[in-house]
Amino acid sequence: MAGTRAWLASMAAMLVLTAGAVFAMATPASAAPVRVMPLGDSITGSPGCWRALLWNRLQEAGHTNVDFVGTLPAQGCGVPYDGDNEGHGGALVTTVANQNQLVGWLAASSPDVVLMHFGTNDVWSNVPAATILAAYTKLVGQMRASNPAMRILVAQIIPMAPATCAECGARAVALNDAIPAWAAATSTAQSPVVVVDQWTGFGTGGDTYDGVHPNAAGDRKISDRWYPALVEALSGTPTASPTVSPTATPTVSPTATPTVSPTATPTVTSTFPPAGCSAVFRNAGQWQGGFQGEVTVSNTGVTALNGWTVRWTFADGQRISQLWNGELSADGAAVMVRNASWNGAIPRGGLATFGFVAS
Repeated sequence: MAGTRAWLASMAAMLVLTAGAVFAMATPASAAPVRVMPLGDSITGSPGCWRALLWNRLQEAGHTNVDFVGTLPAQGCGVPYDGDNEGHGGALVTTVANQNQLVGWLAASSPDVVLMHFGTNDVWSNVPAATILAAYTKLVGQMRASNPAMRILVAQIIPMAPATCAECGARAVALNDAIPAWAAATSTAQSPVVVVDQWTGFGTGGDTYDGVHPNAAGDRKISDRWYPALVEALSGTPTASPTVSPTATPTVSPTATPTVSPTATPTVTSTFPPAGCSAVFRNAGQWQGGFQGEVTVSNTGVTALNGWTVRWTFADGQRISQLWNGELSADGAAVMVRNASWNGAIPRGGLATFGFVAS
């Protein structure tokens, strides 16, 4: 199979991202099922009915060669489904990591894919985001020791507003803001780490019954966010990642779209005006049927930025299925990402990042 490539071609006032053709291979009926482990706390278990919705949606869409696995059984959601999981109510991801609990769960279930929504109880317990991410790193290492080609989907956790923790909402934001950069640094071509934004569009008022745990509407939203990322992960074994790291260097005003000078190579340079920004694309992971991209927007000028916009055009029919830390608009191949409400202001020398999963 021809190797998959990703690069940025430059056009005036546009950041252009191009990835080569990728091919999803059908899974033979006789093949062993793909083993998927839902991992987390009570939001994943107890009863975690988003798993029932997700399972049945996969079946209805023809993804029937899938086996949800874990040492815990279904908790009952009123519909038949494969309910095996590792959703341990009250668990802290830092405790699971420190006590090496995942090692035994992996040995019992041998998953190929992990869906991880974990850290809510750590946030509630005021565990720093850096400590939570260190626990994530340890768990990823244990996953890869179990299966070097493990495909790992990590959620930016749903919002929190428990009556007993006024600070939990802001702590959850801090964790979610740190996850994409952690994932980009942790992902490999053989074992991609893909971020799934469970935060955006989820409201504690309408989508939870207690400010933390999802109600029926919340279960539907969680399932809908997992679905496209999981379908991508089911498409096949990860392939080699492109070796280029395209860079677009614009000369723009603070709120304008980055402008790129045409060049034959992925990296370009220019002299920055007093106000300016740059956008740098990084392929954070590649697998058969999809890839994860990360874009870093840097303030290269001498004054603060109060907002930013990045535009590009997909050249080979790619489509974004998930995006985090930005607001997405797409019209066919044309893509535009604006800053989110919390990362539009960039001080001199500062940066913001957003990421996406595309097929």
